[in-house]
Amino acid sequence: MTSLTHLTIARALKGLRAKEFSATELVSAHVAATEKLRGLNCYITEMSEQALAAARDSDARYAAGNALPLDGIPLANKDLFCSKGVRTTAASKILENFVPTYESTVGKNLLDAGVAMLGKVNLDEFAMGSANITSAYGYVENPWKRAGEPNVKLVPGGSSGGSAAVVAARGAMGATGTDTGGSIRQPASFCGIVGIKPTYGRCSRWGVVAFASSLDQPGPFARTVEDCALLLNHMAGEDAKDSTSARIPTPDFTQYLGQDLKGLRVGIPREYRPAGLNAEISALWDQGATWLRAAGAEVMEVSLPHTEYALPTYYIIAPAECSSNLARYDGMRYGLRVPGKDLTETYELTRAQGFGHEVKRRIMIGTYVLSAGYYDAYYRKAQRVRALIAEDFTRAFKMCDVLLAPTAPSPAFGWEEKPTDPVEMYLNDAFTIPASMAGLPAMSVPAGLAKNGLPLGLQLIGKPFDEVTLLRAAQALETSAAFTATPTIMAA
Repeated sequence: MTSLTHLTIARALKGLRAKEFSATELVSAHVAATEKLRGLNCYITEMSEQALAAARDSDARYAAGNALPLDGIPLANKDLFCSKGVRTTAASKILENFVPTYESTVGKNLLDAGVAMLGKVNLDEFAMGSANITSAYGYVENPWKRAGEPNVKLVPGGSSGGSAAVVAARGAMGATGTDTGGSIRQPASFCGIVGIKPTYGRCSRWGVVAFASSLDQPGPFARTVEDCALLLNHMAGEDAKDSTSARIPTPDFTQYLGQDLKGLRVGIPREYRPAGLNAEISALWDQGATWLRAAGAEVMEVSLPHTEYALPTYYIIAPAECSSNLARYDGMRYGLRVPGKDLTETYELTRAQGFGHEVKRRIMIGTYVLSAGYYDAYYRKAQRVRALIAEDFTRAFKMCDVLLAPTAPSPAFGWEEKPTDPVEMYLNDAFTIPASMAGLPAMSVPAGLAKNGLPLGLQLIGKPFDEVTLLRAAQALETSAAFTATPTIMAA
């Protein structure tokens, strides 16, 4: 039998129900993997004892014949989701000792479905970054290696780098993530796995440490499209505690998997092919269109004319919301407190020592664009452009059902190769941000390898709340790509 850490979630559930192995054996194998993979720095807080206790409870339910839908499946939880009684840091020094008294809605939904949480995984501080190099708890290493360069450590993408790396390395069967401007899709591409950002409002944000409230959206990572659908079934749903939660039913996201694409219309946005696009990514994109056409889809070119404005618009709106959300971290109620001679100095010292450079940069940008005299010139104008970007997608979806594009402009890069110019780093999200600005569902599927041996992903973007069609198209792409490559560093 395949090693327990290499099983898909769907296959593991089948094995557990058939009593081929126990939940305790499955979780124990992943706890051992956690220990072997510590060099990747995926986890901020391990929860091995809690995971094994959950596995024993799962075994009892399997024995009694009343197993839960995801009973015994070991997952990793991004350390942006509040976990009851477990340290939750958002990868920031300012929250290094914060222990919530409540569980995030998404986390509770998964626990209620029977999963075993292996621990809280690393991320860019407050989800601000594209490489998982802004965490107060150190860089996360991508388990993949460039051909012929075994000593070069690569980034896993961000902000959900710990989630993507641990799933790729077979340290967890799936993981939670959040996507603000690409923080699920881009790490999935860099690490050769599947990641989906659902429609804004599909999954509750309650109990998720906020970065940009009008953009943040939880979603799952896994190694197959089917596994992502299984996880999304139990992450999504209406939540009265979240005012942005969509008041619509949650379908079974697996219901149309395996069907052909006859009659499906796939749009290719011409503006996603700028001058200088990486030739390997451009060729893979063309190959993806060929695969979908062979699966029965009709492929056509569409236009999203305001695409070029998405990135600068995002980097006005997201920092503005960040500056507002992070104002609560003042050392008074929870988290780090650095005493000063008076209240003002306490605020200043706490925030100066508690926040990292990237977080401070975005707070300052956000505060500037919201300030008197600049609000209309920057923030209000950015909101108007955001509306135009959303209208572009609305028009395109009158012609097609899904869009196909690259996920990221390059494969993973090295720790020491990170751009010194923050704007250059922000360009990593150029292909993912437009869908986030419009609140649309989108996902990355591993589709091939670059010449240097690193994975490349293709992105599919769907209509609002039409994750079912998105997943159907993604599985067809996954089947055609037949991506079976594995990273250099794995648990077993």
